[in-house]
Amino acid sequence: MSIDKIVARQYRDKVNQAVSQFGSLSMLPNHGLPKEGWLRTVRTALGMSGTQLAKKLGVTKARISKAEQDEPQGSVTLKTMQSMAEAMDCKFVYAVVPKQKVEDVIKERATEKARAQVKAASTHMALEAQSLSKERLEFEIERIAAQIIDKMPSDFWNDE
Repeated sequence: MSIDKIVARQYRDKVNQAVSQFGSLSMLPNHGLPKEGWLRTVRTALGMSGTQLAKKLGVTKARISKAEQDEPQGSVTLKTMQSMAEAMDCKFVYAVVPKQKVEDVIKERATEKARAQVKAASTHMALEAQSLSKERLEFEIERIAAQIIDKMPSDFWNDE
């Protein structure tokens, strides 16, 4: 196995671990985000006022309110989330988690690309009265998809 494939495997393992740990969050409406956002929800759960949090951070209460209003719209910065979480003695967790295992995402894409290749070839063959059976077409799609996955060409994610 090449170094590139070993490195790719390590990245996939790391992402798949996140899928198994956090994947269920993506199934919740709005990805599990409380209506008023995590900052306000946690602060309220702790019984901490906005003024108290502002004092811990050395900022104004208005800045706390603004961050709490910005979070549900997705316009709060990661840096703000981190500092406010720490001021509340919390951890800020940030992750980009695929909806399914990395291998499944890659297999779907490879199958899509293989299907396009087989369709193009199949059209030419049909014009020459040499069309393949449905079973043979599916076999070829799977075979080509496996080759694509093995080689992972640089244009793998390009839309053509």
